[in-house]
Amino acid sequence: MKPTHIAILTLAGLMSTALTGARAEAPAAAASPVVEDPHAHETKAQRDARMKWWREARFGMFVHWGLYAVPGGFWNGKPVGGRAVNTQGYGEWIMHNAEIPVADYAKLAPQFNPTQFDADAWAQAAKDAGMKYLVFTAKHHDGFAMFHSKVDEFNIFDGTPFHRDPVAELAAACRKKGIKFGLYYSQSQDWSHPGGAAWDGHWDKAQDGDYDAYLRNVAVPQVKELLTKYGPISVFWFDTDTDMTPERAAPFVESLKLQPNIIYNNRLGGGFSGDTETPEQHVPATGFKDRDWESCMTINTTWGYRSDDFNFKSTEELTHNLIDIASKGGNYLLNVGPDAQGVIPAPEVERLKQMGAWLKTNGESIYGAQASPSSAWRSMAAPRSRATSSI
Repeated sequence: MKPTHIAILTLAGLMSTALTGARAEAPAAAASPVVEDPHAHETKAQRDARMKWWREARFGMFVHWGLYAVPGGFWNGKPVGGRAVNTQGYGEWIMHNAEIPVADYAKLAPQFNPTQFDADAWAQAAKDAGMKYLVFTAKHHDGFAMFHSKVDEFNIFDGTPFHRDPVAELAAACRKKGIKFGLYYSQSQDWSHPGGAAWDGHWDKAQDGDYDAYLRNVAVPQVKELLTKYGPISVFWFDTDTDMTPERAAPFVESLKLQPNIIYNNRLGGGFSGDTETPEQHVPATGFKDRDWESCMTINTTWGYRSDDFNFKSTEELTHNLIDIASKGGNYLLNVGPDAQGVIPAPEVERLKQMGAWLKTNGESIYGAQASPSSAWRSMAAPRSRATSSI
């Protein structure tokens, strides 16, 4: 995920920060996108039909899992915190925060053998929690692909002893369990491939290169792989729009047309607003008028696994967030961070089960909920403590 600013504003659309490093200068931004949004000609009725399942769902699982689970927040025996930005020591940001050279980070791949990964168990955990969809990090900012990519061998199938494709297994497991399947992909930031962007500049000469060549040869082809190899993809979650102009965004938008019913977020950049707003690590005070939205939040502090993060929120707090978000017409995308063996930490599973038990009794007030006036919210919130007192 992106670092959370101290002001805790919605991050999407605010992050077109110019970066240092040997990359091509961004071309002048066009006045409007050079290609049309995939759903530009939808009628309101058609859009409502496409968004219907998402608006009914109200609760989904975010999964941050990647090569960064191996160090688990530690490098050379020491815990790694933030660097020049407020990343709060997020586990998935360790390569950036510790300024790990590309070659050294790549040495983690032979150590990554998550033999306890069980896609069916993950999908079942989402179902038991009452979640209706799952979004998985196919590639985070470290550039390591968590699927069998033919574009580059820096992926879990070719680069590790595991030799399996988690995206394929999760897609199948979610279909079997009746869970909608979505994918996250970091389209701009990539700290391992030459030319990929970095939040506040490169720290290794191996990262220098042409940004447009990176987009053309790595990012766009991998997005096309994800949209063609794994069956129906219900959600596509872009992240960080660094230097993303309309011209650079256009091939990604064209790729989305490979999945006509897909829902995508507002973090692509280049003037494309997508279908959903994505406030991060907070619940907006009033929601978003005339826009679908989804608060993505963590159960503890980090997104990607950290072995020293025991700052787990209580089930009551998590359930309160769900009620608050649903009452404002939004979705709650709640994150889990599996470890290097592929296991979701027990405290996270426990809280998800407890939320699922609460939803079995109270789900009618959550699923399909629409934004309600403050008086209705107060009446809904009042019995919350009683409903969750046994959790």
